[in-house]
Formats: sequence, structure tokens, C-alpha cells
Amino acid sequence: MADADLFALESAALANAKAAHNDHRADSRAALAEMIVHYERLMRESRRLIRRSDRAELDMNQMNRQLHELAQQLEYRATHDPLSGALNRAAVIDHASALLDQGDVALIVLDIDHFKWINDDFGHPAGDTVIITVVACLKALLGPGVAIGRVGGEEFSVVWPTSSLDDARDVALRICEAIADQIFGAPINRQITASVGVSWNAMGTSFELAYSRADEALYAAKRGGRNCVKIYSQLPPAALTPPTPADASTPCH
Repeated sequence: MADADLFALESAALANAKAAHNDHRADSRAALAEMIVHYERLMRESRRLIRRSDRAELDMNQMNRQLHELAQQLEYRATHDPLSGALNRAAVIDHASALLDQGDVALIVLDIDHFKWINDDFGHPAGDTVIITVVACLKALLGPGVAIGRVGGEEFSVVWPTSSLDDARDVALRICEAIADQIFGAPINRQITASVGVSWNAMGTSFELAYSRADEALYAAKRGGRNCVKIYSQLPPAALTPPTPADASTPCH
């Protein structure tokens, strides 16, 4: 079945007008009047379609904005810790791996000292507040462009691109000091500290190796008395236990 001609009436009116124009004996006024009626109808329908098209475009634009916002929210949730807003472990691995492909990187890992005691003594909501406050402290200290991640319950990491071990140590000491000086508020009525481990890694180092080095330094800081900084490259050989005074932890106070 052939498609219906939506403009059949208009086409007929146009044909009549042409015939009247070509025939001086025809009633031109009647043909013109018919044309006017159909022209006005076309104008009304055109305006209605334009308004509908404008509304459809507005709806489409709004839908696109909502989809874009939803995509951003999903990406954020996929890459960030829901409690603290820090990067999650997978995002830290991706970010650090990308930077290690481009240049030298210091990986700084820190663990809140005696965190179980905080939960036991003050309750889990207080423990959550400590985690949130530590991340906020790191962001304020290091700036928005630095990758800060929560890689475990009370363990965090900082990815710091640098070619200087001294620079990495200075950053780690600033982190250690800032957390020790942080006021956490009620009900927490004691100082909260963190142990910090640092590995400096040349370009091309795998994330797994960089992290294992920093993690080893972190546990050396735990064994060395906590609230201090340990550098992987400055750790004594495993056979030399206990460590000599020259290998003591770098305290942050």
C-alpha cells in the first residue's frame, strides 16, 4: 500500500492556483483564498513542529547531561574509597603504574598506629572519623594533584613522582608530623600517629616491587617504635638484627 500523501490537500490547492494563474477566465480570488487557508495551516503546523522539536532537543540535552553526570559518578565510585574519598587500591595501582612507566616515583605507605585500640576504646564511628581526618590531612598537606589512596583498613599510600630520595624522605617526614599534630576531636583524647615506609623506584619498576619495598619499610617502622619513617634503601640487611643505632628509624618529632 502506497504511503499517504500528507500534503494532498495543499498539493490540490496549489494545482488549482496554478491553473487559475494560467487561465484568465478562472476565479483567481477563490484559488487565492484556498491557498491562504492551506498556507496558514502549514504555518501553524510548522510552528507546532518547531516547538515540539525544540522541546525534544531540550529533553535530549538534559538527558545527555544526566548521562554524563551518571558516568562521572560511576567512574568516581569505581576508583574511590566510599568512606574517605581517597583513591581505592585498584586506582592507586593504575596511577602508580602509569607514572612508573614515565619516570622515577617514590611510593609512600603509612599505617595508623594502634588503630584497633582506637576502635576498641572509642568505637568504630570514631575509627571512621580518624580515617576520614587522616585523608583530609594528607590532601591539605600535599595538595589536590597528589594521588592519595586507601589501600587497606587503616593503611594509606601516596604516589610521589620524584628523582630525589631526599625529597621523598622529606615528604614522608611531613606526613608523619602532620598526622601526629592533627587534632581529631571528641571522643578521641589521645595523640594519633602513623608509621611510614618509603621506597624510591626508578622508571620501569613494577608497582608490585615498589609496593613490596615500601611495605617492608613500613613494617620496619612499626618494629622500630612507630610514629617514624623508614626508607627501604636504608634498611639494614635482614641478618643484622637488632638494627644498629645508625640504622634507627627517623622520628617525625
